[in-house]
Amino acid sequence: MQGLRVLVKKLSYIVLMLLLISVISFSVIQLAPNSFFASGELNPNITPETIANLKAIYGLDKPLHIQFFSWLSSILVLDFGVSFSSGEMVKDMILEKLPITLAINITSMFFIFVISLYLGIKSALKKDMLYDKIVKQLSLISFSMPSFYLAVIGILIFGLWLELVPISGISSGNYTDGIKYYLDISWHLLLPITIIIFGGIGSLTLYIRSLTLEILRSDYIFFAKSRGITGYKLFRYYILPNLYPPVITLLGLSLPGVIGGSVILETIFAIDGMGLLFFQSAMSRDYPVIMGILIIGAFLTLIGNIIADLILAKLNPNFKIN
Repeated sequence: MQGLRVLVKKLSYIVLMLLLISVISFSVIQLAPNSFFASGELNPNITPETIANLKAIYGLDKPLHIQFFSWLSSILVLDFGVSFSSGEMVKDMILEKLPITLAINITSMFFIFVISLYLGIKSALKKDMLYDKIVKQLSLISFSMPSFYLAVIGILIFGLWLELVPISGISSGNYTDGIKYYLDISWHLLLPITIIIFGGIGSLTLYIRSLTLEILRSDYIFFAKSRGITGYKLFRYYILPNLYPPVITLLGLSLPGVIGGSVILETIFAIDGMGLLFFQSAMSRDYPVIMGILIIGAFLTLIGNIIADLILAKLNPNFKIN
């Protein structure tokens, strides 16, 4: 019964948050200047009657509250409407672009976690030594540089000057399936994923270093050392278990930033994912696509936070999922 109550509470939380996000997103979009039909309204060859008919077809002639509840009732059955620009179903457009965005973000998050954990712990163990100073400087550089700036530098150095990696797209088009196809995609995604990783490890490495130093000063570490526990056993059974909960919680809270960063990097590298689709839709005021991506992104973020809670509960039996 306890597990069922937690499940119901979490599902209720997701539904409530999605409802709030949909209200805020819909309101902000309506406040944005211009609309999808703005260019048509300025075209002398398109009559006002034609514009009015188009708005009636898409339901934009109705009051805002009716538009919102009509859209809300549609997404309950996973119908996000039709794109103004292409006429395609928004659900199909998002499902087509979603896998590449998820692949980029999941891969990036995994390497950010592993690299930051290694650098942060080792830096704390070598406090004030040369290794620690180098890691701190690199972390500060990573923390202070925006992703779009790193992307431009990466393109200039590794793409244009050294010509080591591709700088746009997700494949060369020379392969359609098989191992070579996936290797080609991996090669094209190497630079953007590397930039996401470098931009994400800075703050997490410094955070892990600070936590590790605090753990090393704790009483239970002192008593463990007094009992002769050192080296791997101290690391495995005393340091890591106390690092995982705050680090995993921070990773869960970082999901919105990682997913949001996809919009910038996918646009810069011309990666045909959900981020690029969102940018193109925002530029053309394609409201159904914008709303659909916002809701899907919010849902993935909420699911990510719940997964982080489940991992914490698995690692720490005393952890209670609220």
